[in-house]
Amino acid sequence: MSIQKIQQHYNEFANIYDDRYDSPRGKIYHQHLCNHLIKRLPNKKILLDIGCGTGLFMNQYVVGGGRAVGIDISSGMVHHGRQRCPENEFCIGTANMLPFQDATFDAITSLLAFSYIPDPDTMLRESYRVLKPGGQIAICTLSRTVLTSIVPLAYRIGEQLKIKSVCVGDFGEHYYTNDEMTSLLLKAGFKKISVSRCTFAHIGLADPIFKLTRMVEPIIEEKFPSLAYNVCVTGQKPNN
Repeated sequence: MSIQKIQQHYNEFANIYDDRYDSPRGKIYHQHLCNHLIKRLPNKKILLDIGCGTGLFMNQYVVGGGRAVGIDISSGMVHHGRQRCPENEFCIGTANMLPFQDATFDAITSLLAFSYIPDPDTMLRESYRVLKPGGQIAICTLSRTVLTSIVPLAYRIGEQLKIKSVCVGDFGEHYYTNDEMTSLLLKAGFKKISVSRCTFAHIGLADPIFKLTRMVEPIIEEKFPSLAYNVCVTGQKPNN
């Protein structure tokens, strides 16, 4: 996995990245993901968003009365994030060396960025370090399913065909199972781990299919979670 390649890609598409979530289905899709994380976080606290992009999730948390700090490898994305949330802090950097003191944050989130982190063990150790005792981590990332197994191939083909689009590229991202996510958090020292699956109506679907999958999405998430596109995991840093 090339961090430089990912960084270059998102710098290139930073100016149009938010257009992806400006369509009716884009707004529904992103709000659904945000809701899955927000309900797992403490209210009105200090949040660190890893892979913050243009600050879309940070804005959701701030609206609820909290404070947020964002970190991302893309200077272009951070630039747009600062415009969206000028009252909050942003920095350019990697998740494997967080530029913050120990026990700084009440909560940490990562929305659709964890799969692109080449060293998840180090990222989680750093997250554990900067969390306050009792602090919560919540991650939503790509899940390994029958449906998602073809996505990397489709993206590789898209790159070879020189299709210029947000997220389309051969980045070597990792698709996680529930057990993998649980194991990673336990290894980092987190407790009270909970895993769930979300999203069946994916933003990339055509409108008629998106509407149909949206109708059955609650049933899929509850009864057939192995088909859901993303895995959400939460954990807590022990108080002592």
